[in-house]
Amino acid sequence: MAKRPQYRRFQTLLIANRGEIACRVIRSARTMGLRTVAVYSEADCEALHVDMADDAVLLGPAPARDSYLDIDKVIAAARRTGAEGIHPGYGFLSENAAFAQACADADLVFVGPTADMMTAMGSKSGAKALMEKAGVPLVPGYHGEAQDEATLQGAADRIGYPVLVKASSGGGGRGMRIVRSAAELCEAVVSARREAKAAFGDDRMLIEKYVDNPRHIEVQVIGDSHGNLLSLFERECTLQRRHQKVIEEAPSPTLNAAQREAICLAARKAAGAVNYVGAGTVEFVSDGKDMFFIEMNTRLQVEHPVTELVTGIDLVEWQLRVAFGEKLPLTQDQIKLNGHTVEARVYAENPNKDFMPSVGRITTWRTPPEVDGLRIDSGYREGDAVSPYYDAMLAKVIAWAPTREAAISRLNRALEESDVRGVVTNLPFLSALVTHNDVRANAIDTGFIERHLNELTETSAAPGETELAAAVATILRTEDKASRPDAASPWQAAGWMPVGRRQRRFVFRQGQTGHEVAFTYGNGPTQIRIGEKDIAFAFAVDDGGGLTLSLDGMRSHVVSVVEGHDLYVRTRNGRFDLHWVDPFGGDEEEQVAEDRIVAPLPGIVVALLAQVGAVLEKGAPVLTLEVMKMEQTLRAPYAGKLKELKCKVGDIVQEGVELADIEPTA
Repeated sequence: MAKRPQYRRFQTLLIANRGEIACRVIRSARTMGLRTVAVYSEADCEALHVDMADDAVLLGPAPARDSYLDIDKVIAAARRTGAEGIHPGYGFLSENAAFAQACADADLVFVGPTADMMTAMGSKSGAKALMEKAGVPLVPGYHGEAQDEATLQGAADRIGYPVLVKASSGGGGRGMRIVRSAAELCEAVVSARREAKAAFGDDRMLIEKYVDNPRHIEVQVIGDSHGNLLSLFERECTLQRRHQKVIEEAPSPTLNAAQREAICLAARKAAGAVNYVGAGTVEFVSDGKDMFFIEMNTRLQVEHPVTELVTGIDLVEWQLRVAFGEKLPLTQDQIKLNGHTVEARVYAENPNKDFMPSVGRITTWRTPPEVDGLRIDSGYREGDAVSPYYDAMLAKVIAWAPTREAAISRLNRALEESDVRGVVTNLPFLSALVTHNDVRANAIDTGFIERHLNELTETSAAPGETELAAAVATILRTEDKASRPDAASPWQAAGWMPVGRRQRRFVFRQGQTGHEVAFTYGNGPTQIRIGEKDIAFAFAVDDGGGLTLSLDGMRSHVVSVVEGHDLYVRTRNGRFDLHWVDPFGGDEEEQVAEDRIVAPLPGIVVALLAQVGAVLEKGAPVLTLEVMKMEQTLRAPYAGKLKELKCKVGDIVQEGVELADIEPTA
């Protein structure tokens, strides 16, 4: 007979996760005086969470199924280190009922709900049936056990298109497809099943009516083992891309006081249907008038910091106190809202290439100090490697202020002052998003990002005087780091000499456009010439490694990074990537072919979508890779005949490997 979980105090906590959430849990556990144990894969041997913990145990190879998802290995790590409790974080095993039960069977305290609660609410289908009985409003849909094609097709036809095909287990937008006609359903189900099976080990599907122009609003709940169940207000998570949340805020700017009270009551009713213990989130979709239950996540959410900042409550601390068997420290009427919080998720991905994940080693990591309502939760630092095996989220930037407008402005300032190099990030995209007039006006829905994608991913403007001057200063600083500051001033007039004048020509390229700067120095004022304009020029190196430029007496702070002949410059005008054309440096660049079908990153071939000999139009799907837990479809770069497929389903392929050969149409 399986053991029931026991809530009791413990001294050693194992965190069964990685990255940002593992670091987050370690911080709270440490403040509570607990000893912490990290687990890691071979890919994470140098990760931040490993260094932060008191002890760390290697689980196995990089693939999650061989390490973080291996229940037996995690339990063994707890026994080996003397851990008495396990915090699952989010993702991985956090909503796995078998894992929760395995912890109970091993006499370990699982920091979360029981296996029975998780089973009841973790299945989207089962939860909907339970909510129906409890009287919680539901989106019309099918959440039955039968999973054959005819049943799903019939259900979709009855509900009426558009419908949402959705994995019964899991979250994060994986295993989810919008279907707008009956002809699209079969392909969508096959693809969603495959993605759900890979991500959650469960390919069961449900179908529900897709609400056009919806808003996504969720309520944080937490319960203890003494029968107390609280709601900690709501979060607005409407700004999404491919069903993955991008920006979250609390409280929702959409709800009035009466609506807030109603949705929080519905959330408590939903959690109360299973006598819920632990932290969880009840998610709703709104059509602008009514709220409908869509699912409950039986774990801590990625976006939990926004709730913490408006309530002053440390949710991880409360999770641990519940696991200790303590009562919740506050009652419902003691929980108050204070101000407004907005959070942005920073990912290693390229918004200009369909948000393709980016991997590599982080060469620069600079974030503003956590003061004045600013918080940054991260699992990375300079020198860390971003691997292709796990989710691409690097950090969360969270800003609090008395008002929503002030919180957005504070968040944007923090995004603008963050610099991550070595991998491509979505920082410019996030800044463009939170400063969009419609976002500031709360005129949004879950399709907002897709509709405005072109303007949100616009490339940088051409570099102006400040950017080109910063580029010149960066090269001069790099060439002579010792510098020769004036005895009475830190300002540098690089190349000063007592007699004579010399001139040096710099050429910088942005894309295919060249920009020329003439640098004149020697006896007399140092100048740069851009076009026909002469500008008095000097610069100083800041304590933090940045530069302060003086151009005709106007000073401005800039940040720059040198990467070979490539320069990254951040000024008040934005971020700029420039290439220095060095006349003496053998300026040769690798040309990456974009007319071949190659693996953009290491991944697994999960589907072949065209047959050898097929005549393809430009953009026709050829095959699908699973990369960083998400599917990426590779398409024909031009019209032609598929001459050869150089891979098969199940192949693990490395970055840059050619996967298919297309013979162009004559």
